[in-house]
Amino acid sequence: MDTQLIPSSSPTPPFPILQFLSSISQFLSPMASNTISPLFFFFFLFLSFFPSSHSLSGYFIDCGSTSVTTHDGRTWQPDSAFVFSGINKNITDPVLDPTLSTVRSFPRALNRKFCYVVGPVFRTRRYMVRTTYYYGGVNGVQSPPVFDQIVDGTVWSMVNTTDDYDRGLTSYYEGVFEAKGKSISVCIGSNTYTDSDPFISALEVVLLGESLYNTTDFVNYGLRLVARHSFGYSGSNLRFPDDQFDRFWQPFGSSNLNVTNRTVSASGIWNLPPSKIFETELRTDQLEPLELNWPLISLPEANFTYYIALYFANDHPSSSDNSRVFSISLNGITYYHDLNATSAGHVVFASRWPLHGSTKITLTPSPQSKLGPLINGGELFHIVPLEARTLVRDVINLERVKSSLNNPPTDWIGDPCFPQQYRWTGITCSEGSRIRVITLNLTNMDLSGSLSPSIANLTALSGIWLGNNSLSGPIPDLSTLKLLEIVHLEDNNFSGEIPSSLGNLARLQELFLYNNNLTGEVPQSLTNNERLDLRIFPGNHLLGPPPPS
Repeated sequence: MDTQLIPSSSPTPPFPILQFLSSISQFLSPMASNTISPLFFFFFLFLSFFPSSHSLSGYFIDCGSTSVTTHDGRTWQPDSAFVFSGINKNITDPVLDPTLSTVRSFPRALNRKFCYVVGPVFRTRRYMVRTTYYYGGVNGVQSPPVFDQIVDGTVWSMVNTTDDYDRGLTSYYEGVFEAKGKSISVCIGSNTYTDSDPFISALEVVLLGESLYNTTDFVNYGLRLVARHSFGYSGSNLRFPDDQFDRFWQPFGSSNLNVTNRTVSASGIWNLPPSKIFETELRTDQLEPLELNWPLISLPEANFTYYIALYFANDHPSSSDNSRVFSISLNGITYYHDLNATSAGHVVFASRWPLHGSTKITLTPSPQSKLGPLINGGELFHIVPLEARTLVRDVINLERVKSSLNNPPTDWIGDPCFPQQYRWTGITCSEGSRIRVITLNLTNMDLSGSLSPSIANLTALSGIWLGNNSLSGPIPDLSTLKLLEIVHLEDNNFSGEIPSSLGNLARLQELFLYNNNLTGEVPQSLTNNERLDLRIFPGNHLLGPPPPS
């Protein structure tokens, strides 16, 4: 076990410490669920250099709303600036939270995603993404739909709000992700379980402090919240302003454990939990183990790993008297040995820990301890492997192609190639480590507008099918597309001359341009190419006879 201890009196300035923690994450490698030895454990005292106040920064989107509203001290924006598909619907059920009175509903279309694009954001900074759902019978059927939610090309989780809705409750999902670019896309997608139109009630994207969860390799992984609790607390969820990032800390207590209330000043821990979670605790003053079944849900029987953070603060002023010394185990496996809890506060966390089924936390007093163990709070995240991303250059140029179309496909938003089952309509993508767009097929899609010259920057294209639409304007110069084998632009309204550069494409096998408004001479480089299937008549106004059949 590799343990790092940083005392609160450490002279190390903040930046090098944060930089040190970030560097640790590169050594955290995936492991098998039956392996414990490669794990890294981190035990930190509270550090005094972090500020205790923080203004909430991010985007608060009231989905389906058409006006700005203020609720819980936050300004909620209507969603029209962030999403370009779906329809607004009103909830007829009475609700206390006005953000639940409307939803945005999307058509049920298998393996099509509909995205919010939120930005600008700070590239490489961490954000909390929270989605909220309250069905309210909006689809006219009794049970809510089940569907996927996606962040930047990765399926983050499946949304199933049925149990909550049956109990009159709202469902929310929370994750932590690093911004990979200037925006973050949050998408809804219909899967094979979806039996009515998917929807969303609210979306929040909140900028987090750079120290939060910073031993996670956010380049390759995200975090999906499983549980976050304030132990011994019985009130409503702790959130902003108690938690400066508006994370929800749910109450968690047990009738057969002692619950006490006290005030502890706690600030500066790297995950920056609210100091209020240290005002309550679950503890026993007897020299006996304290056992806690947490979280209450059974975790999937799969090879998943988890980020776990457990929070402790004693009510004695120092650790010199060894008043509370105990070891921590999870399902019988030692998690931390001989924690000497002090009033300064501690977090013990593991960045990659395998769990499945029911989880039992056992706090066992050490022989030198004078009192029994205690615990104040806990966070548990499923570590989500991120899918690959489409080459940025291809994304940019596809966006330019999209902008030249008057009515592009509604799912042309978010990552074009990922998740693989939610690729953009009409494209196929390469495999391997460098993901490129290799074909574009929007035949008979009732498209209008023009074909952007930026299509020539999609240099991995081998085929373009845009026939039977209403596209107009000139045919762009495609000479940079050295891999191009097939071009179908027939049955449109293209005008101008046929680019002679098309004759320089050595791999071109099919070129269909009939039924347009093309003029001028047919380039000899095309008519003299015996390997090329060239179809330019009827329907154009070209000089010279048709090529021989």
